Amino acid sequence: MNDRTAAAAPRPVVELLGIRHHGPGSARAVAARLRELRPDVVLIEGPPEAEAVLLAAADPALRPPVALLAYATDDPSRAAFWPFAVFSPEWQAIRYAVEAAVPVWFCDLPAAHQLAREPEERAGRSADPLAGLAAAGGYDDPERWWDDIVEHRLEGTSPFGVIAEAMRALRGSSTTDGSGAGGAEGPGRLFEARREAYMRTVLRKAMKAGFGTIAVVCGAWHVPALTGPLPPATADRALLRELPKHRVACTWVPWTHGRLASAGGYGAGVSSPGWYDHLFGTTGQVTAHWLTRVARVLREEDLPVSSAHVIEAVRLAEALAALRDRPLPGLAEVTEATRSVLCGGNDVLLDLVTRRLVVGERLGEVPTGVPQSPLVADLLAIARRLRLKRDALHRELDLDLRKETDAERSRLLHRLAVLGVPWGVPAPGARRGTGSFRESWSLCWRPEFEVDLVVAGRHGTTVLAAATGVVRGQAAEAKVLAEVTGAVESCLVAGLPGVLPEVLSAVDTLAAGGADVAQLMAALPPLARAGRYGDVRGTDTTAVRSVAGHLLARICAGLATAARGLDDEATAKLVELVHGVHEATGLLPDDARDRWLDAVSRLAGQDGLSPLLAGRLTRLLLDAERLAVPEVALRLGRALTPGVAPERAAGYVEGFFTGGAVLLIHDLRLLGLVDEWLSAIPPDRFTEVLPLLRRTFGAFAGPERRTIGERAAALRRGGGSVPAAPGGPTGGPEGEPYDTVRAEAALPVVAALLGVP
Repeated sequence: MNDRTAAAAPRPVVELLGIRHHGPGSARAVAARLRELRPDVVLIEGPPEAEAVLLAAADPALRPPVALLAYATDDPSRAAFWPFAVFSPEWQAIRYAVEAAVPVWFCDLPAAHQLAREPEERAGRSADPLAGLAAAGGYDDPERWWDDIVEHRLEGTSPFGVIAEAMRALRGSSTTDGSGAGGAEGPGRLFEARREAYMRTVLRKAMKAGFGTIAVVCGAWHVPALTGPLPPATADRALLRELPKHRVACTWVPWTHGRLASAGGYGAGVSSPGWYDHLFGTTGQVTAHWLTRVARVLREEDLPVSSAHVIEAVRLAEALAALRDRPLPGLAEVTEATRSVLCGGNDVLLDLVTRRLVVGERLGEVPTGVPQSPLVADLLAIARRLRLKRDALHRELDLDLRKETDAERSRLLHRLAVLGVPWGVPAPGARRGTGSFRESWSLCWRPEFEVDLVVAGRHGTTVLAAATGVVRGQAAEAKVLAEVTGAVESCLVAGLPGVLPEVLSAVDTLAAGGADVAQLMAALPPLARAGRYGDVRGTDTTAVRSVAGHLLARICAGLATAARGLDDEATAKLVELVHGVHEATGLLPDDARDRWLDAVSRLAGQDGLSPLLAGRLTRLLLDAERLAVPEVALRLGRALTPGVAPERAAGYVEGFFTGGAVLLIHDLRLLGLVDEWLSAIPPDRFTEVLPLLRRTFGAFAGPERRTIGERAAALRRGGGSVPAAPGGPTGGPEGEPYDTVRAEAALPVVAALLGVP
């Protein structure tokens, strides 16, 4: 091309579409403007490395909300997301380009440089640049101003010229150095300047490539920095020279509306993605359709919501919008109408609507053909085979470990937990008793797990290999015995037999290396629980039981020494450890419980023990039938004699009766001892022991406390009319019969429940 031809060549048309990153009005305006403009190339604010996976956007199976994930291949913990919803302007621009076969370039600073930034360099603008414009328009909330002016627009002329003019006015008032960084400060200001320098570099490249019409979709704040004439390229090259960088890989991952919300931790998020999705997808009767959806949510909870309620709520929302001079009811108006009319002023029901609709938990989908790391691909294959669907909503999963499919599901969830990916967590109140064949899980997939899986990929290319690598590392690095015994349990519940010998060797080494008795006691319960899985999962746990036996022997030998010279806090901790070991020995062979009780008997007979510990040991021996009731009554009587300080006596009561209301209900001798002791405490000392008593008796159930009080009152009347203890064959221990009149009154109800005449 000669100079005359170059001079005659038409200057390319550059259309700058300044948008909010997630906004239905912006998205609708971008889609409409691109159809009118029919550009030759579309530049979008985003990481250039992601262009390699953009073609996947043409696949109908890629359903928003989704996100571009970029991570450093040499340090996967450095990662970033670029989320898109269907109402994101960038997503609409991508969809237009792939459908029209128009080239798409991402023009933001490469992720290779962004991921190399240090945390202190990530500061953004120090003030909201829209606040001034909102205040000039009579709004105290910049977000609400932007919604009214841009996002709630259903039709009309293109807003981009007005937006550009407003941004120029804002940047002109907040920028003094011409860098284009606006109100940013310090490292954040420099970072914004580099981003805009790279955007201009890409724009120059597109202009030089000969494209006639160039559309640029970027954050509204950046529009003035890209408006021609552009500054000299040398200044931009100087800003971008020798930036640190990482090798980066990119892929698509599912996202959720909940994580798109600003409350979910995404910096450029919005507080009401579900509402914005409704605004984008609904072109007529927006308020009526929304409140109808609200009514449907409430009806699903069996709440009485009629069509009349919906009509009145629509009228109220529209009236509020008219009073506030808004173009149509916004989220504030429909929320107030929902609270007042549909929820009857109940904020609990309003919270339900907010979770289900205003935010929502829609989970996007990514087609299988999208490149994945080997670990993620392995997880997806296993999940498909086990029919486990990744879902953003919480759901319960009950497993029967005797069934092979359920056992595999359990192993997968446990392996993911080892990797730090808690797709499933044990459900509250899960049935996991001793020797149980059942597990209950609460499943919920969160988008950040995608990064966690990428990070875990350094340990192995499959879920099994990666979990094995993590446990092997834990065993090698453990300094505290309890840490490595937890790894033993992980080996068995997650099905990692290949690394079990190494972990058990580490347990033996740490146990023999001078671990104190408290550490040994804390380490035994996980080992005992692990041994239980030999029966449940068909795993050979002989070696585990052997190591647990060695630990128990050391505990029994050092228990008496560990109980000496303890303060109150250390004593309480030792009592918890004693309880844990006692429960653990029930999971080990029978001789383990006998050896443990022998050690407890020896310790309980020593003088000088803390009252709390002495009471607890006596209770354990009573429950194990190592002490007869008369002997227990004798020990309790000695602990509660007037010569013993009330505080020490209260400690003994706490240790003995914690979790033991049945003893006071059914054994009048023990109840009488406690009652006499309480009656003998001087009034000025009673307030000192009251907190300990409340801690003990407050843990009993209400009916148990009431029964104890009734029986103690009967004792004071002479004992002949002691009320019947619940569950006794003839009523009370004195043989008092049940109240037959009251019993006969209940018979018809019982018969109806049982379905008998």
